[in-house]
Amino acid sequence: MDNTLPSGSVHGASFYEERGHYRGILSWILSTDHKRIGILYLCSVLTLFGAGVLLGFLMRLELITRGPTIMGPQTYNEIFTLHGVIMLFLFLIPATPGVFGNFFLPILIGAKDVAFPRLNLLSWWVYMAGAVLAITSLFTGNGPPDTGWTFYVPYSLRTGTNVPLAVFSIFVLGFSSILTGINFVTTVHRLRAPGMGWLRMPLFVWTLYATSWLQILATPVIGVTFLLVIAERVFGIGIFDPAKGGDPLLYQHLFWIYSHPAVYIMILPGMGIISEIIPVFSRKVIFGYKAVAYSSIGIASVGSLVWGHHMFVSGYSYTAGVLFSFFTFLVAIPSAIKVYNWVATLYKGSIRVDTPFLFALAFLVQFSIGGLSGLILGALSLNVFLHDTYFVPAHFHYIKFGGGGFAFFAGLHYWFPKMFGKLYNKKIANYALLISFIGFNTLYFPMFLLGLEGMPRRYYDYLPRFQPLQVVSIVGSWILVLGLILMFGNLIRALFKGEKASANPWGGATLEWQTPSPPPAENFEKIPVIEHGPYKYR
Repeated sequence: MDNTLPSGSVHGASFYEERGHYRGILSWILSTDHKRIGILYLCSVLTLFGAGVLLGFLMRLELITRGPTIMGPQTYNEIFTLHGVIMLFLFLIPATPGVFGNFFLPILIGAKDVAFPRLNLLSWWVYMAGAVLAITSLFTGNGPPDTGWTFYVPYSLRTGTNVPLAVFSIFVLGFSSILTGINFVTTVHRLRAPGMGWLRMPLFVWTLYATSWLQILATPVIGVTFLLVIAERVFGIGIFDPAKGGDPLLYQHLFWIYSHPAVYIMILPGMGIISEIIPVFSRKVIFGYKAVAYSSIGIASVGSLVWGHHMFVSGYSYTAGVLFSFFTFLVAIPSAIKVYNWVATLYKGSIRVDTPFLFALAFLVQFSIGGLSGLILGALSLNVFLHDTYFVPAHFHYIKFGGGGFAFFAGLHYWFPKMFGKLYNKKIANYALLISFIGFNTLYFPMFLLGLEGMPRRYYDYLPRFQPLQVVSIVGSWILVLGLILMFGNLIRALFKGEKASANPWGGATLEWQTPSPPPAENFEKIPVIEHGPYKYR
């Protein structure tokens, strides 16, 4: 490997060592160090992820038999709603930008911090405020919301459950997302090291940049939409409720104008992680760097035009359906470019099979299944048959959890030695991945078959003919949870008993691997000067 990046002196105290006016927990929750904020996000999102997994496990367990098993239909609807809100708004959307974006973006571009350190800390505080409000909605009012995570009107306007506080919590979380996006865009534009032109940036930075624009431009739409829901519930204004002259389709348009780009907020940074891992473990320059970089912008741009494919059966015009179907197929092209270039990078590479690489392969398999099933749903004629069946949650779980979630796990295992200066047990990590991969596909692939057989989504009960596949899916949830417990147990053990990590355990070529593990407080004593692109091996 060629390590000719003149990064200057990088010696200094680790960012974990206390400094400044505060000690103990205050030195963390009041810190403006981007790395400490990344660790705060990591602890927060993983705690909430555990809660979301538990709720999903209970939902699946309820469906092991027909009729009531461990809960009634109202409780099922409440758990269903909370599972979606936690996993989407509190885990998948903030996880990769909040954790790895905060921790590594400045280091990857040769900066000492983000452009607005105090704004960065505020974004975490706002995120925590939104999380607290979401949790508070469970125990106040007339019980947790039972509308599903989409909060579709008119039911969300008429149910007696605590919908206003729940949607207000998401409104608050949106501010955290916007602040992060503004910070990252400014950081990329203003703080790149000398010599780091746009086509010398690491691909993870490209995906964070594209994602940040989505956060800035799309998030205000959902914020305004949820404020309108609160106004209609509190003041009785007729905006969405047809009984008051409102239009429920307007709500769907506004909701999906944000929520479909939000899919790319979840998956694009994960694609950036995979784009970092595959060249390192193939010992090759990424194939088609420009195509992979520009495809991130293409996904963000075209992905903002396809929200209407969620509404094919809503009754809007046939012409609109054809256009949204066309754009759905069009957005698959930049995604396919990434997959093609990843596979081309692997071709004739000196592949080192290690834990992060295996996670990347699991991502490739599951994301490809999710993407191809998305094309099926994007076809007008097939969507009419498959809409609101189990095929839909199967598809988006393959994209969001099988793609975004497993990419997050890949990044965690790739950058764990750098973030914490410790090595985990690779053998246990590989077994955890294998168990999780088997469990994930056993859990979600039968849902495709259930959808093809006509099993409706979001139902508390089902016909007898659906039970065998439901049982297979539920057994898959047990296997998946076992794999996740093993995975995180191994990482937690490594924090306390892991061997000390070297500065560059994987042989990476980007700037973070030129710093000690864990990095010093200000990343670089001297701002580096970049003499070549980020992926140069020999």
